Amino acid sequence: MRYMLLIYTQEENAENMTPEEYQSVAMIHRDMMGETERLGILKGAEPLASTSTATTVRMKDGSAMVTDGPFAETKEQLAGYYILDCENLDEAIQWASRIPTACGGGDGCIEIRPIRTRTK
Repeated sequence: MRYMLLIYTQEENAENMTPEEYQSVAMIHRDMMGETERLGILKGAEPLASTSTATTVRMKDGSAMVTDGPFAETKEQLAGYYILDCENLDEAIQWASRIPTACGGGDGCIEIRPIRTRTK
């Protein structure tokens, strides 16, 4: 089953990381992407730009309302994701536990969501 592992972190802390801290976190991600790619379970992984670059589209009465910026006031922001083809949720949890979220000393979390299979 494919799972999306959503990485949430605190942007303001990530922006204050030293170059050494950033390189350390980036190396962990590179190692994990390399390992999951070698195992054939990596289906996608990307970092996201800051929420200040976000555009939100809401439908109201059949019309699209477009606003700039993040869509909600939260302590943690979506920073990136992995899509992994795992045997089960336990395996997805094992991989998620290896993803760094404490950027610049701030706490974060990983949300694991199964990807629905398409029905015909």
